[in-house]
Amino acid sequence: MIEALFEMWSQAFIIRAIVVGALVSLCAALLGASLVLKRYSMIGDGLSHVGFGSLAAAAALHLAPLKVSIPVVVLAAFLLLRIGESGKLKGDAAIALISTSALALGVLFVSLTTGLNTDIYNYMFGSLLTLSKDDLALSVVLSAVVLAMFILCYHKIFAVTFDERFAKATGVKTSLYNMLIAFLTAITIVLGMRMMGAMLISALIIFPALTSMRLCKSFKGMTICSAAVSLACFFIGANASFIGIRVKHGSGYIARSLPTGATIVVVNLAAFLIFWLISALKGKIGKKYAIHDKEMISCPKKL
Repeated sequence: MIEALFEMWSQAFIIRAIVVGALVSLCAALLGASLVLKRYSMIGDGLSHVGFGSLAAAAALHLAPLKVSIPVVVLAAFLLLRIGESGKLKGDAAIALISTSALALGVLFVSLTTGLNTDIYNYMFGSLLTLSKDDLALSVVLSAVVLAMFILCYHKIFAVTFDERFAKATGVKTSLYNMLIAFLTAITIVLGMRMMGAMLISALIIFPALTSMRLCKSFKGMTICSAAVSLACFFIGANASFIGIRVKHGSGYIARSLPTGATIVVVNLAAFLIFWLISALKGKIGKKYAIHDKEMISCPKKL
């Protein structure tokens, strides 16, 4: 196992994948804290379907996938936000409408042109090892933009997340910051699709936030915990994916690698269950002591 890890970290393409994956996981976790609290977490799933449609169209037309999909997904994010604010269509209905339409168009593009080749399969289910040097440079720059904008606008994002009406009454341009959240989410989704695939990328947004909510009671604590959990789950999942499992083959055993995206999601699920168990145990212990204190107060003191 140790030799496999040394082999993994000695490869240049592995290092590229780890850098991009860590940055995307961090961005997704930070944005996920706000999206989950605003009950808009499924926007990640909707935008990932739009991203798949644009990536499939770009691959069919032999265009640069990221350069085509980023503006398309950003426009879709703004459209979802505008539809939700108008009140004519509920947010979840708008996500379902746009995401299924984009996914259907992507499948049609694939079936009429290239067919389900390796690139399209990777966009659907993810492949951490297909990143080129150009993808690395673009991903690092865009991830740095996402992190910088989130840090600079943290207080406004906090205000919009918890009480949008009060924030608007105090002069905060809520529409602008909602658009900023949508814009940053769209970029993160497109960058993460290479790693997680369109089917699993929303897990990077939802799981860390839900996990940290089990123990953290403040937005700041939840955000920091989400980032830490997301990074830890990514590194564990990526290493476990490369090492794989040993399966019996004939008289011996062979090592088989695991799908990167699916492995990371399973590790996130395990982290959620651990945090949920800790929270449940803390609740039982707290309830036990509360009952004990109540009994002590109610009992008359002996003279």
